[in-house]
Amino acid sequence: MSELKESRLKIQQLDKEMAGLFEQRMREVENILAYKVRNGLPILDAEQEARVIANNIANLTDPTLQEYYVLFLHHVMELSKAYQSRMMEGMKVAYCGVPGAFAHLAALKLFPEARMVAYPDFTAAYKACEAGEVDTAILPIENSYAGDVGRVMDLTFGGSLYINRMVELDVAQNLLAVKGSSLGSIKKVVSHPQALAQCAAYIKEHSWEEVEYSNTATAAQYVAELNDPTVAAIASEETAHLYGLEVLQSNIHSSNDNTTRFAVFSKSNHALQTEDAGDHFILVFTVHNEAGALAKILNIIGSHGFNMSSLHSRPLTGMIWKHYFFAELEGNANSSEGKDLLRQLNTVCDKLKIIGTYRNVSL
Repeated sequence: MSELKESRLKIQQLDKEMAGLFEQRMREVENILAYKVRNGLPILDAEQEARVIANNIANLTDPTLQEYYVLFLHHVMELSKAYQSRMMEGMKVAYCGVPGAFAHLAALKLFPEARMVAYPDFTAAYKACEAGEVDTAILPIENSYAGDVGRVMDLTFGGSLYINRMVELDVAQNLLAVKGSSLGSIKKVVSHPQALAQCAAYIKEHSWEEVEYSNTATAAQYVAELNDPTVAAIASEETAHLYGLEVLQSNIHSSNDNTTRFAVFSKSNHALQTEDAGDHFILVFTVHNEAGALAKILNIIGSHGFNMSSLHSRPLTGMIWKHYFFAELEGNANSSEGKDLLRQLNTVCDKLKIIGTYRNVSL
């Protein structure tokens, strides 16, 4: 047998083995996708891809093949993501509002392959995920200018969903109106309370009447249907295109650093299933009605080496002068230190719940 034929036969055998390994790998890709859908995680995980490449390079014995092997791994992972995208077409993502809402834009960027399902308010979107009508829900939790979204925080305290991802979306607020309108013709602006707060200085400058709406995109839809040149909406530029409105003025928000954080909710808790759950976690808790109760909890958190990046106090529904606390901590809740922290906090809190772990992602 010639050398050429012998080498070709060896490659043929190796290709056969690789085909079997490829099938096995793609079966595991399916399992990973099922996990991501349950936990509201996106297909792309750039940090994990970097780890895969670094770990596999170490398996090479011939360093001259390294650059080719890196290209091979990149191609395999691209195929894996393409396969996951095809399978993810059945995934359903809840958001509040109508197409063009900022939550809708965030959902599209995070889950471009999924089916988007609109709900009229935060509670309806949250409850739909609890009931299994959708796989995940994307809701705003905080704006860098207007502050926290209290209703969503309240849902986390009383509900059963977990936050497995937190995404930051730069928000640009624009003044939208029907064709033929002008700044001089506007007398009233409609939008979500957060958007109105973000643009308060601009609105005051023009002495316009404010009307609150449940959602920025819903407000834009209303203005389009009303067809009144005296009424404008504050919403995204994408919303203007969707509803045939003109952008009378762009970027009317007061702060140049206008970012909204969206929480990605699902029924499954990523923290309980992996040690690499994330570098932040969120606790909601109530304290005993006694002097120094909150200070004691803060001291326990500090003694375990966890930095608290934010702490919010919210009134408990139906219980006058009673509050719960929403705290975000930096670190891994599933580490040994994190588990010990939770054990100690359970002894001093009336109620304590970890509502998820996450990594921050900017869109």
